[in-house]
Amino acid sequence: MPGRIGCGRSDQSCGPDTLFRMTVEAPACCRVVVDHPIDVQVTDDVAAAFKALGDQHRLTMLLLIARSGQALCACDLEEHVPLSQPTISHHLKILHGAGFLDREQRGRWAHWSIRQERLDQLHVSLEELAS
Repeated sequence: MPGRIGCGRSDQSCGPDTLFRMTVEAPACCRVVVDHPIDVQVTDDVAAAFKALGDQHRLTMLLLIARSGQALCACDLEEHVPLSQPTISHHLKILHGAGFLDREQRGRWAHWSIRQERLDQLHVSLEELAS
């Protein structure tokens, strides 16, 4: 039947409503293969982190700040990424919002440093998902 959702079995035991029956009595083809439930908070955390790190320029900036070992200003990053200073600042704010950077105001300029706890937390979350 065209447009039919299911596993393709012909005995009609696996159709669109199977998802709701899986916890009760699912056919062998539709059984859940995990032994323990997946923690939604962990997957949400990892997804948010990947969203922030999913841009090559943001990832480059994060690595530059981490490897510098000191707080950097957006103007320090201009020669390393092909973006304007306002665009760099925008990306740094996204990384800050995702918890990867700390911001310190020094006069007119914001300086950004790595928030190591966030990187450690992401590492733990990834290990938890992999186990």
